[in-house]
Amino acid sequence: MKIAIIDYGAGNIQSIKFAVKRLGFDAVLTDKAEEIKAADKVIFPGVGEASSAMKMLKSTGLDKVIPQLTQPVLGICLGMQLMCEYCEEGDTTGLSIFDAKVVKFNTSVKVPQIGWNQIYDLKSELFKGIQEKEYVYLVHSFYVKECEETICSTEYGVEYTSAIKKNNFYGVQFHPEKSSKAGERILENFLKLES
Repeated sequence: MKIAIIDYGAGNIQSIKFAVKRLGFDAVLTDKAEEIKAADKVIFPGVGEASSAMKMLKSTGLDKVIPQLTQPVLGICLGMQLMCEYCEEGDTTGLSIFDAKVVKFNTSVKVPQIGWNQIYDLKSELFKGIQEKEYVYLVHSFYVKECEETICSTEYGVEYTSAIKKNNFYGVQFHPEKSSKAGERILENFLKLES
């Protein structure tokens, strides 16, 4: 199986590559459109600031490539947020794969949210074998509002989308590569999805 991890200078790529290897697969880090299009599965990671990450995608033309992909695609953290239509961070227009908006946590909670939190209302084969209220690891100051495409939620001062799905596109706000056994299982479920 060919697995492509999109390389656009937005952090946490090595830990994802190691997580995929632990599951018995090899992944290639790439910013080449043809290599990404030819992959069986695509992982779109991200740690950083939305507007500068979007500029990087535009500079390589990947902002046009990603929404056209037809194989299973998994956006992680900032990757998921960039797949939405709009992000408050840096007043950024996203890839508009998901009809969702990304907004900042209000001041009643400590921002960023860092650490373990629960996911619930699990609705997808992505969560096969995962218990309701399982703990996953999150680091973020912005969140995706609840929408029709939400496939699991988390509570942190407000209920928000911690995973989202539309057609072949999936996004998770948490870091599966840092979420122990549950995260490993979610990543494995993604890699086993039918193309």
